[in-house]
Amino acid sequence: GVKDSHQMTIFRIIAAILHLGNLEIQAERDGDACSIPSEDEHLNNFCGLLGLEHSQMQHWLCHRK
Repeated sequence: GVKDSHQMTIFRIIAAILHLGNLEIQAERDGDACSIPSEDEHLNNFCGLLGLEHSQMQHWLCHRK
């Protein structure tokens, strides 16, 4: 009973969440900081699926505010 357009949106969100769970976050400075390689394919897919800016997601996944 779900429209095709809504199904595709749901599938896109679920796929993005699954890619986010596969990110390789690397610890730096004795665990005080972290980084995500800019060529990480899962981050690229996550941002592409949700229409987010890659550099902003890379920054805010590693910094609290």
